[in-house]
Amino acid sequence: MKSLWELCPYSDGTPAGNFHARRDSIALSGLAGASILGGKLESLRDRCILLATHEQLPTALALLELDGVARRVVLCTPDLTDAQLAEVASAAETDAMLVDGASKAAAPKSVEIFVAAERPVAEDLQRRSTRSTEWILLTSGTTGQPKLVVHDVASLAGALPRQDAAARRMTWSTFYDMRRYGGLQIYLRAVLSGSDLVLSSAGEPIKEFLMRAAAARVTHISGTPSHWRRALMSGDTGLIDPEYVRLSGEVADQTVLDTLRSTYPKARIAHAFASTEAGVAFDVNDGLAGFPREFVDQPRGAIELKVQDGTLWIRSGRTASRYLNAPAVLSGEDGFVDTGDMVELEADRYYFRGRKGGIINVGGLKVYPEEVESVLNADPRVRVSRVMARRNPITGALIVAEVVLSDPRETDAAVNHDSVKDELLQACRRALAAHKVPAMLRFVPSLELTAAGKLVRPNA
Repeated sequence: MKSLWELCPYSDGTPAGNFHARRDSIALSGLAGASILGGKLESLRDRCILLATHEQLPTALALLELDGVARRVVLCTPDLTDAQLAEVASAAETDAMLVDGASKAAAPKSVEIFVAAERPVAEDLQRRSTRSTEWILLTSGTTGQPKLVVHDVASLAGALPRQDAAARRMTWSTFYDMRRYGGLQIYLRAVLSGSDLVLSSAGEPIKEFLMRAAAARVTHISGTPSHWRRALMSGDTGLIDPEYVRLSGEVADQTVLDTLRSTYPKARIAHAFASTEAGVAFDVNDGLAGFPREFVDQPRGAIELKVQDGTLWIRSGRTASRYLNAPAVLSGEDGFVDTGDMVELEADRYYFRGRKGGIINVGGLKVYPEEVESVLNADPRVRVSRVMARRNPITGALIVAEVVLSDPRETDAAVNHDSVKDELLQACRRALAAHKVPAMLRFVPSLELTAAGKLVRPNA
């Protein structure tokens, strides 16, 4: 398998696009005779390197140099605590760590530190790809130590489109951090097609990010449904005029799809299903929530799906090879990976109900939080909701809902008037079984997202 650099259109001198970050922009073709590693590439050959930069740009550029050179690269986001970083470094057998000037990461003992150059510096590089580099991605769970998932360029980028004239006219962007699976897919799409890419930045206000995206004339942009709901609440989505809007990472309910269709009437609205372990399974482009039954009954290309015990399983060439230094088995003997996502068939279409590990038990009956949230979110006054459990000595748990209104100015009024609350609960009673109806509903100004752009779901 060729290295990432060898797969790029600009490795042979072809003009390529730019990476636009919060404080920087660079033409990828300019890397042919330059290094972000400050001339240290050969000293990193065959080593395990933990990429722990604060900003995304140094990591984005370092990957182009290190793939095919390093034995292993570990992609870390700035939200990791020092304790988590030390555990990841130990599990991955890290012996070198790349940081940038803004990084606050504390290096574990016995790990050599390298500081990325602020901008690529002139260097006569001998780009010799001598091995298949392992790319270690961290799972994006909201609690506990993340699992380390082993990929390589073949599993991450093998099915992505290569350079063509249409691709070079695209400008990609994403709310995701490119060190997460969802963001990494957008990074690789841009790199392999030679198109521009606008990177977001940790803590960057939505308006500032969208203004940068607008200045770069972004045509294709992705994020989780929670990313998009937050952007819609900001009132700044009109700053961009994309041709393609993509959602992934969480259940995309019909309300958020319809709202984005109304916001961007000229754009193609799609939602994709992927996981860090199983890779990308499919895109849905018909504007409807869920996915057609034929995706399961009629395998598309090299990707096979099956539903077993209500859970979606995937087998494809884009699946990770294994978990790193973990007892958990990534796939079954037949090569299928359990995604942990529950689906249900209704009229020749499968609908996502929620995560297998996220089921709430109410008196022995199951409740999927996402199913209740979908009903609440369907009300035009609601921008986003979160459903969770509250312990109860009789039923084991009660259903509690937190609701963010579309117009934040209405929150105080809604808190002081029961009519909106009563109407939302009545909608739940009409659509859901009695045990799924929230016993408590409260209005809140906002809901916290994880670093991966998903709703934080606290344990009961």
